[in-house]
Amino acid sequence: MHRLTFDGLQARPGQVWGGVRLVPLVRDEPILSLRLHPSGFPDDDPLGGYEPRCCYAPHGLTAEWTDDGTAVPALGTALRMPATTVHKSRRPKTRLERRTRVRFVPHQTALEAFLPLTFQGPTIAWREWSTRVYRRGLPRSEDPRHIGYDVEGLADALRVFEIHPGQCGVLVYIADALASAVVTPHPDDYRALHPTLVEDGFGELIWRYAHLYGEVPDFRPHFDESAIDTIADLRTAIDAAQGEWADFHENAMASGLLDAEYVFTGDYQMNQYTLRRFRPHFVPGREAHVGEAITDDDGRLAYLRTFRLSETQSRRGRLLRTLSDCDWNVEASAESMGIAAPVLVARIDAAGYGSLFRQDVLDHFRAMNARFAG
Repeated sequence: MHRLTFDGLQARPGQVWGGVRLVPLVRDEPILSLRLHPSGFPDDDPLGGYEPRCCYAPHGLTAEWTDDGTAVPALGTALRMPATTVHKSRRPKTRLERRTRVRFVPHQTALEAFLPLTFQGPTIAWREWSTRVYRRGLPRSEDPRHIGYDVEGLADALRVFEIHPGQCGVLVYIADALASAVVTPHPDDYRALHPTLVEDGFGELIWRYAHLYGEVPDFRPHFDESAIDTIADLRTAIDAAQGEWADFHENAMASGLLDAEYVFTGDYQMNQYTLRRFRPHFVPGREAHVGEAITDDDGRLAYLRTFRLSETQSRRGRLLRTLSDCDWNVEASAESMGIAAPVLVARIDAAGYGSLFRQDVLDHFRAMNARFAG
């Protein structure tokens, strides 16, 4: 698997509010054996009915599936087991028998979390790496991050626009630049998750687009009145216009997402479904999207959530890719990029990953760069 496809999904005409365009995605047939929930527990009873080995990550999504392909009950309608008192730690066991639930990266922090998660650590874990990365994770950059409420017009668009019958997803465009894509297995899942889109994290690129650009044009179909005599003719013309819009959207507006090749990592098997994270190859000048997807055995997309990277984040991704490909060897990475090791260390430090180095090593390279600059 190297690309994303919208097989089984159809794009409906977009709805425009200022600089925001929302393009609904309608599924041919809803997926019943995989369901998504905004949280893993009922609001009024966070632990009752679930064994203490279940864990809860605030603001994360939960995917639930069945082993035999039967429909998953909607949240709150499943039969519940007797409650069990939780003693001491609520940490889940390392091995869960017949696990049928999994949690995603919280979408408020996904923009800064997905990029490091798609890269592997070194095969040899030296002391500095063990203490700084394996315990606390890869350092995250302090890029300006904005939630959907900060993006001009997005909250109003989500509140005002209708949800289409059978809608299972949406593509969010800001100034006609694709900001994010969301696909769910079932229309009820999307209806439940629709209000949470304003809680998603967006990079500074999308935030600037929302404030710098005004209204985007609304695409309206034009019919040949002389060719329409009956209701059937009108219906045929509408179907043709919808098909033209869907082709234009997939081949033009969403081409940056669908035409790009991705590196898929972190396969997690959920019966007939597979959860993967993906990242681009970070080609300069091209759109860069990261995210996670769930596909079935036939490659049909069941779940998708993407986030648009800025050019600064893409450069950071290219640095991480080079380091990962060279097993985090600074000299080998610098040689592959055609630059000196002190220059590479300076770029890594400027990208916010200077804490990967031991302080005396970082000071040594900084002194070398200062001598070269002088």
